[in-house]
Amino acid sequence: MVRLDRLLLVLALMLTVTGYARDRLDLWVDATRLPPLLSETSTEIRDREDRLLRVYTVADGRWRLAVTLGQVDPNFIDMLIGYEDKRFATHAGIDPHAMLRAAWQATWNGEIISGGSTLTMQVARLLEDSGTGQWTGKLRQMRVALALERQLTKDQILTLYLTHAPYGGNLEGIRAATLAWFGKEPNRLTPAEAALLVALPQSPEARRPDRAHAAAWAARDRVLDRLVLAGRLTTEAAEAALTEPVPTTRRAFPAIAPHMADRARNAAPGQTRHHLTLDALLQTKLETLAAKALRGLPRNLSVAIVLADHRNGEILASVGSAGLTGADARQGFIDMTQALRSPGSTLKPLVYGMAFDRGLAHPQTLIDDRPVAFGRYAPQNFDGQFRGELTVTEALRQSLNIPVILLMNEIGPAHLMDALRRTGAQTAMSGDRAGLAVALGGVGISLTDLVQVYAAIAQGGQATPLYWRDPAPTGARQRILSRSAAWQVGDILAGLSPPPNAPRRTLAYKTGTSYGHRDAWAIGYDRAHVAGVWIGRPDGTPVPGAFGGDLAAPVLFEAFQRLKETRDPLPAPPPETLILSTAELPQPLRRFTPRDAVFTAAPDAPKLIFPPDGARLASSEYGLPVKVRDGKPPFTWMANGTPLLTGVHTRQAQLMGLSTGFSQLSVIDASGRASRVTIRLD
Repeated sequence: MVRLDRLLLVLALMLTVTGYARDRLDLWVDATRLPPLLSETSTEIRDREDRLLRVYTVADGRWRLAVTLGQVDPNFIDMLIGYEDKRFATHAGIDPHAMLRAAWQATWNGEIISGGSTLTMQVARLLEDSGTGQWTGKLRQMRVALALERQLTKDQILTLYLTHAPYGGNLEGIRAATLAWFGKEPNRLTPAEAALLVALPQSPEARRPDRAHAAAWAARDRVLDRLVLAGRLTTEAAEAALTEPVPTTRRAFPAIAPHMADRARNAAPGQTRHHLTLDALLQTKLETLAAKALRGLPRNLSVAIVLADHRNGEILASVGSAGLTGADARQGFIDMTQALRSPGSTLKPLVYGMAFDRGLAHPQTLIDDRPVAFGRYAPQNFDGQFRGELTVTEALRQSLNIPVILLMNEIGPAHLMDALRRTGAQTAMSGDRAGLAVALGGVGISLTDLVQVYAAIAQGGQATPLYWRDPAPTGARQRILSRSAAWQVGDILAGLSPPPNAPRRTLAYKTGTSYGHRDAWAIGYDRAHVAGVWIGRPDGTPVPGAFGGDLAAPVLFEAFQRLKETRDPLPAPPPETLILSTAELPQPLRRFTPRDAVFTAAPDAPKLIFPPDGARLASSEYGLPVKVRDGKPPFTWMANGTPLLTGVHTRQAQLMGLSTGFSQLSVIDASGRASRVTIRLD
């Protein structure tokens, strides 16, 4: 009975392939319900040169990359057809010769010896995931193969095979196979590589090179021998291929620029191929640099780097952290190029540039670094010291706080915020209105946007929106600073001392450290490129002892070194730039003078510092202690216009006889200059 069933099957196959009952066959094929032909393929993120940055698995966890025939080595295609399906170009989905041979062998031996499957039948099996050894599955594959041949071209069928063929584990398709086993795309393959790829789909798990190395080697060699016999490969080429080793490990898929890749994928979820402005080679170098920068530092620190071409706004590299590992103490999964952080002193150059444009100062203008107060706000320098009178150039290079606040008070914080907005930067503040402290970092801004601010300065004061994928931003660029003011700022920053062993005057750069040592910054540019570095803790907690000059500046200079061996020199000054010494400046620019200076006491005038204005104090039988700063002794102390003490040479005194209620206290120095406060005694 079994022998009769096999004979009937052979007869049915013969009738099918010889054209018997053609009408019924056509109806049978035309009624075939085909499986879905459009399978999900991996999302690919590619760089500016079309190099692969990152690839994602499809929904079921498989690596299945889209492919076209033009992406595959023609020699591999020739070897595949020569080994699997010699008559692929001429049959209609079923090869009668191969099927008769397979049926005869099965009848004679009582089991399937060779499948006789064409490439089209294999595609049918892959699309439906049907069995390989059961005759019911084989008949279904034949029917689907015949239907596929009527609806698709040979190239389309071959492309489906190259997309779905299994190559071990969760690898599907020729591109996933070549990336995993050889670390390259399939456009150029050696005969040995091609032969292995021909052999793997037949038994992808039993021949996996990383788990069954000997079986993979033997299968590859059999393919080579058979191709020589078929005349598809020369003996010399086969002998050379036989000496080539078979890979023993599976390579990891590219995972360059993971944060940017995730952003691209999330921005367009339905898109399977994304092209970014990044440079894969530079990105890899800076990711290595980021990891190096954190060696020897506390485990919970992170680092971020952004580097762009400020001439066109293209971001060439963006490193969000030193490593994308969620369990790591560094919280590498957070893209710190996008986090809003306090920029510390890095906004000071913009303030000085705005002051130059408004005629408030010149790089050689003298400005006084002295104690000041604006209501309750009394800014201090980072080290608590005062330098006295110095040039604006030195004030910026030393990153002093008081001079920049004096200028900010004249410009107005709202104008600084408007300038930031016009660069394209997104900012955040704790209150509704910006205060003077924005000049010292009292605003939230991301590393990418801060680099964008410096790109505007580098571009002669014209905003240069940064972008990381097409299309590029359109529209007129806004002017933030004049050309001369932007050049003056850059010239000052280029004169900063570089980190140890770094070349001088190659970058215009500024460092910054936010309040409480939470953020260490370094931002800089040359004639063509701009870059920024941030180091800190993602959770915003302090990093004691962290300074931008110590931590971030060396990384900034090394980033430029990895970009190119030589710097593009900074531009010459625009012809309208006023380059003069302090003595040569027009009189109003020689010394910075606030607009309200006529109403302001001289810096050395007496200042009644205790009790403070508005204080409410308890009366005492021992009198009221008072203190004066500055001024020229001897001093006269008065209460409500009545002298209480005269000829006092000390700066502290005790006023007796004050009545309860409100009193106006005054102190007058030897030059007749006075300071007053109003207090209340209970």
